[in-house]
Parts: sequence; structure tokens; C-alpha cells
Amino acid sequence: MKELINTIKSCTVCSEHLPLGANPVLRASKSSRVAIIGQAPGTKVHASGIPWDDQSGKTLRSWMGVSTEQFYDEKLFAIVPMGFCYPGKGKSGDLPPRHECAPLWHHQVFSKTPHLEMRLLIGQYAQRYYLGPCVKSNLTETVRAYHEYLPDFVVLPHPSPRNRFWLIKNPWFEIDVLPILRQRLSLLMG
Repeated sequence: MKELINTIKSCTVCSEHLPLGANPVLRASKSSRVAIIGQAPGTKVHASGIPWDDQSGKTLRSWMGVSTEQFYDEKLFAIVPMGFCYPGKGKSGDLPPRHECAPLWHHQVFSKTPHLEMRLLIGQYAQRYYLGPCVKSNLTETVRAYHEYLPDFVVLPHPSPRNRFWLIKNPWFEIDVLPILRQRLSLLMG
């Protein structure tokens, strides 16, 4: 696994399309139990090289009910985004993750994590990729149908501060989905 992670971290397949250059950010080990599959690093994470090292990460850890130490324990969590590098800025936030990463690397990483029992699909890009035809017409409907994807997948909106209005409009998320997420994680973490 270490050799594969090092290979991925030196990947430059799409570097010509990346405004800040290639800096793949991920974490995983053979003993990871849960995969966190988000979008792509933002500028702060690109600079630090630490996944979810921003306000979105703080919110995600709060949703999960885990400490920072637990979150970054590779024996517990593999952090494998849809795009490993910062994709650049768009009109209303960051651009979508580059399309090269997931098909090129995800299967290789997950084939080396035999203890993986659950994947958190954070945001529409991960949900579309992993749920395929089972994804609903939009993110809200996909997250509302969370029970259809259990026990293998837990679907979440992105924890970005930009999504605070989504959270306000959808209070059922914190009432219905987060307790299930925390309960499942607690069982998996033993």
C-alpha cells in the first residue's frame, strides 16, 4: 500500500490542467475500515497536504462524532477524494474534481483495503460515481434516500460553509442521517 500511495502522490497525469500544479492528497492503509470519498482538495489543503485541513473538515469530523486524532488514523479512515489535487476556481466555488483520478486510482487503493466496511460518499461527484443509476435526481433526494444505500454507503452533502443554507432548509439531515452515521462509525471503530 505504501508503494501505491507514493506512486499516487507523484502522479502528474493532469498537471497541465491544475492552476497550482499537482499535489495529490490522500491517506489510506491496508487496515482502513471506512473510506471518506469527497470531492477534491481546496487551496488550504493543497498548501498543507493534509486532507480536510479546513473548516469543511471540522464540520465533517463533527458530523461523524470523531476526534481529529481518530479522523487521521489511517487504520480507521482512508481519505480518498474523487480528485486528488486542487482543480482550480470556478464561478461559484472550486471547479469539479478532475475526472482522471477516480478511474485511474480508486480501484487500486480499495483493492488493497480488505477491511473496508463502509464508504462515506460526500457530495454529488462521489455519489454519481459510486451509486451510478441508483443516484436520485439531485443531491437532496439522494441524501434523503440514505437508507437505500446502507450498509455499504452513507451519503452526505459536502460540509462546506457554502452549504449552510442547504442544512437550514433540510433539518431532517441532522435529525435522521447524522445519528445513523455516528452509530455505524461507533460500531466499526469498536
